[in-house]
Amino acid sequence: DGYRARAAYKLKEIDETFRLFRPGQVVVDLGASPGAWSQYLRRRFAPKVAGVGGAATGELDGTIVALDLLPFEPIDNVHFIQGDFREDAVLAQLEAALGGQPVNVVVSDMAPNLSGIGSADAARVAHLVELAVDFACSHLTPDGALVAKVFHGAGYDDLVQLFRSQFQAVKPSQPKASRDKSSETFLVGRGLKRRP
Repeated sequence: DGYRARAAYKLKEIDETFRLFRPGQVVVDLGASPGAWSQYLRRRFAPKVAGVGGAATGELDGTIVALDLLPFEPIDNVHFIQGDFREDAVLAQLEAALGGQPVNVVVSDMAPNLSGIGSADAARVAHLVELAVDFACSHLTPDGALVAKVFHGAGYDDLVQLFRSQFQAVKPSQPKASRDKSSETFLVGRGLKRRP
């Protein structure tokens, strides 16, 4: 279908289950490289126009901002920022790209380079998910949503609790497109809880 990675089908399944995306939204794609999720979003926001290699081209009804530490082959009308969004300079670029628009959905396929040492890897995964939650809580509309990749194992229950502390509705999703032996799960949080 012209996608850069099979990950596109995971997001497609999540979208079909939870109906997260519709034209006109503002979406931030964290850990975006190589770009399959942004490609899927691009098609959702311009469903009638398919270009070369399956990528939608032309007018985009919505805003997609993609970030990653790794390079990213350009996608038409997707704003890509290379860098670490924990850094103020990168966050400033992101704020500029959003132009003051609140974000409807944050998607995070971020994963650390795994060492094979369970406890260290779990801590790295948890840290990235915590960053995604913090970012989402600062930028989402009140009824916005966050989709973040997590792994079953040490720390999983803590991450579910973190989601529940911030979102009104939290559901796990294990797309069929994930590899059979994969321990990855995606947590979907919807509707920010009101701050006291």
